[in-house]
Amino acid sequence: MDTPIVIGLEVHVQLKTQTKLFCSCPTFATEPNTSICPTCLGHPGSKPVINEKALEFGAKLSIALGCKIAPHIQFARKVYFYPDLVKNYQITQQDDPLGRDGQIVLDDGKVIRIERCHLEEDPGSLIREANAVLADYNRSGIPLCEIVTKPDMTSPAEAREFLKKLMNILGYLGIFDQDICIIKADANVSIKEKNYTRVEIKNITGFKEIERALNYEVERQKVQDVKLETRGWDDVKGITYSMRSKEEAADYGYIVEPDLPTFHIDTQWIKNVQSQIPELAHARAARWIKEWKIDPVDANVIATDIEVADLFEQIAKKVNPITASHWVRREVLRLMNDNKQTLKQTQFNSEGLTEVLELYEHKKITNKIAQNIIRELANKKFSPKAFVKENKLETVADEGALEVLCKKVITEQPKAVEDYKKGEEKSLMFLIGQVMKHTKGTASPQIVRELLISILK
Repeated sequence: MDTPIVIGLEVHVQLKTQTKLFCSCPTFATEPNTSICPTCLGHPGSKPVINEKALEFGAKLSIALGCKIAPHIQFARKVYFYPDLVKNYQITQQDDPLGRDGQIVLDDGKVIRIERCHLEEDPGSLIREANAVLADYNRSGIPLCEIVTKPDMTSPAEAREFLKKLMNILGYLGIFDQDICIIKADANVSIKEKNYTRVEIKNITGFKEIERALNYEVERQKVQDVKLETRGWDDVKGITYSMRSKEEAADYGYIVEPDLPTFHIDTQWIKNVQSQIPELAHARAARWIKEWKIDPVDANVIATDIEVADLFEQIAKKVNPITASHWVRREVLRLMNDNKQTLKQTQFNSEGLTEVLELYEHKKITNKIAQNIIRELANKKFSPKAFVKENKLETVADEGALEVLCKKVITEQPKAVEDYKKGEEKSLMFLIGQVMKHTKGTASPQIVRELLISILK
């Protein structure tokens, strides 16, 4: 059945290797044009040599995406002329990609098919200044893995979700560092109203930007003439702009790379690579849901980040997993999000969080005290048990002492008492809050509630 919008993605992921794809130049440099050599600049007589770690990382990603690994691979030259491509060709894969026929499943169960995963080198980069364009070839030869999807997405939101799930897989595999590596997407989008005339948007960076660019382009296509073309994305102006007519494969004059052999992929090598792939997020969340009966939403949110997932599993082995999942999602992740931090940027550790949750589970501290301690654990390491003892924060459950406090609050708050007797339930919550304030949050809220109701009868 025809759909109003058709979207396919070509995602370019920089692999976290120390050296480039076909030479020994380092992949990171601080000054322009300092990480270059005759090979990545394509000087006559230079010969490329495959980076085995890049091949391993590409295979890891292909397997994790459910792709079939090719029995042999071959590289090709993609010939085109542009200032950032110093050799006037890019070494990539055309007829024999590393992986084929994978998939990513969205939250609603929709399958986004992956046509191919292949390795290629990055071109250089252009730096635009007021009166000049400068070329920096440090990126020439950086190893990329390109993931090409089928045109299975039917909304910009689906494209954004696809990229988020891909990033999640990359994080689990450890082959991509979001602080230093680059991920870019080219999006092919067409709409039914214009007979599905395909437009490509080049080099979009970021989840929000892919959604913004596609939303803009869909609306533009509805009101403007549409032709087969390649457009750029201006994230400042929030618009796409025409770059050139759309190239087809024949326009690139692909030829087999003469300086690289055909690589035969050994079955045992594939098994070795496969053995290094950890349990991925979706499988991990499914296991928690089945074995620990954790809320599915909590499980999937926690499993998204491998470091947070590891932390949660360490805690869940010592305290009730459902309790652990509640606090990790609603406090640990909330604090990280509020402060825009990764787990590594906090001081959270399993020992401290386990201690505070053990105190909470055994009713040694109240919900409020637990929240306050977790907030402190984000910034420094300490023993919550020692902290509670030193600051006299253990839950007050002495009914005699609490009854005295409840009567004191009732005397101090006659208006709230009157409102409660008129049927205003929120006035009871106010009175509970006053008692909790007197005890600095250490009173048992349930006991306070029961005492107040009993006294106010």
